[in-house]
Amino acid sequence: MKINTFDLVDDGVYIIAELSANHGGSIEVAKETIKAAKEVGANAIKLQTYTPQSMTLDIETDEFMANPNGPWKGKKLYDLYAQSALPLEWHEELFLYAKEIGIDIFSTPFDKDMVDFLEQFNPPAYKIASFEITDYELIRYTASKMKPMIISTGIATIDEIQDVVDICRDVGNDEVVLLKCTSAYPAPLEDANLKTIPNLAETFGVISGFSDHTLGLTAPIVAVTLGAKVIEKHFILDRSIGGGDASFSMDKDEFASMVLAIRDTEKLLGKVTYSMTQKKKSTRHAARSLYVVKEIKKGEIFTQENIKAIRPGYGMHPKHLPNILGKVAQKDYHIAERFSF
Repeated sequence: MKINTFDLVDDGVYIIAELSANHGGSIEVAKETIKAAKEVGANAIKLQTYTPQSMTLDIETDEFMANPNGPWKGKKLYDLYAQSALPLEWHEELFLYAKEIGIDIFSTPFDKDMVDFLEQFNPPAYKIASFEITDYELIRYTASKMKPMIISTGIATIDEIQDVVDICRDVGNDEVVLLKCTSAYPAPLEDANLKTIPNLAETFGVISGFSDHTLGLTAPIVAVTLGAKVIEKHFILDRSIGGGDASFSMDKDEFASMVLAIRDTEKLLGKVTYSMTQKKKSTRHAARSLYVVKEIKKGEIFTQENIKAIRPGYGMHPKHLPNILGKVAQKDYHIAERFSF
């Protein structure tokens, strides 16, 4: 499965920098963020495409207020989305700019109209946010565009996850990535349950990854060791820009450190192999082998006092020692001689 030219099976971990609301109301900040994402080694920048009208109603009742225990407490949902939305008129310029500098760019649509709007830019993939995983019609319509579907599973039941995978496949779209996600901002480490990542891949027959809302880079690194092929993390030029996502977003230096750590982790994981590489062969001399450690005259018996497994490893393999002990020497042997029989 590929996103643009990146093969999720063969090319390693696909790292997504999530712009979200971290544009500060400035298209220049948005462009600088895209540039910075490219510079720190992200494979893609991801936008969110919506209008406040496509998200909620302009009503000030308890049900239409942000979670009082979250980072947006006290704000009306409509106002929050109005403040955070990336203006539709910016999209063309941002898509062109990202393509110009060589970083993938795509978005999360929040209704079918936004899917139609994004189609004009021919994005290489679509992302479904965790809170939209229950919007089956949105998922069906988005999947019908036959682009890779990256779906966060944060609030979903296992039955709902199966439903959305089936919906994608029903429309002929088998290119599905499921992201383990904890829909809390920031997410506590004890709620991450990263062991779910390989289970997602096994249970649903898809590629799995991790959309991270924890603080720091530990969780993404662990996710990669567990088989995550996609990592998504909120990215901000500088937290002084402010905004509802700033507190749990990585700045440029932090994101760069995460990318480097992920790439180092990939090198460390490598592949399952027992082959004798040239480096292994070149250090085999440090292993033990059989040497004569005491002068042996012809006719004497080989014992553990005159033949031993010691370093270096240029002599006979120590596995042969039990078959040698007790036998009679057919010639003289000198100390420090590689034993041969």
